[in-house]
Amino acid sequence: MSGWLDIRRGDAPLIVCIPHGGTTIPETIEAGLTSPWLARKDADWHIAELYAFVRDMGATTIRTAVSRTVIDCNRDPSGFSLYPGQTTTGLCPTETFDGEPLYAGDWPTDDEIARRRAHWFDPYHAALRDEIYRLRTRHEDIVLYDTHSIRSRVPRLFEGELPQFNVGTNGGATCSPALREAIASICAASGHSHVVDGRFRGGWTTRHYGAPDIGIHAIQMELAMRGYLAEPETPSPENWPAPLDARPAVLPVLHQIIEACLDFAKGRP
Repeated sequence: MSGWLDIRRGDAPLIVCIPHGGTTIPETIEAGLTSPWLARKDADWHIAELYAFVRDMGATTIRTAVSRTVIDCNRDPSGFSLYPGQTTTGLCPTETFDGEPLYAGDWPTDDEIARRRAHWFDPYHAALRDEIYRLRTRHEDIVLYDTHSIRSRVPRLFEGELPQFNVGTNGGATCSPALREAIASICAASGHSHVVDGRFRGGWTTRHYGAPDIGIHAIQMELAMRGYLAEPETPSPENWPAPLDARPAVLPVLHQIIEACLDFAKGRP
């Protein structure tokens, strides 16, 4: 661990990425924010704890402690929208998912965005590329599993209640059909709602690295947070984030999904 970047290496053909679980904001950036709480509101709360079990299964984990408000490591660094025509946030977000402004003035500037990219985004992806190369030289197939979560209701981003499990493969382009089908089948049998390539089709990480024809199979899993914590109707500094449930409802299903990823990569039916 290098302070903000935590890499735990395993030998199994599986990498689990956690790009949005961090809440660290440098003082120089926090000083320009309208509210430190708003700047952390949209974190993927408790996601590292929820997936901690994967290390016992031999997976490699990569996570950043830096808040997505500082830099979003799952956005196209060119600024191109991953969801044209839909509301989304950029490489350095200037508003929350609910549309609340994060900065009082016209900031960050282009120079500041370039500085943040060089300091955090580029090293994160350099580390990810290194781990992909390390494991791909040892295994014929590997799975890159990009973990995410979001509140179940965010009207500005999507209508109604989000399905519990949201599997993103960019229309099947980022992984083998067999892996996509295996994960979808587990979600369908779980008793929870699910969708494949719905509102969340996979972010930049999934789309950029997924190359099934050369043995790199990438998927994004976006969880609705109600599956592992009690969501308040209206988040506030007094009630958000809610604590992680003692027995998260989604945890047994996540165990099955990770096992399926490993079975696929190892060539097991």
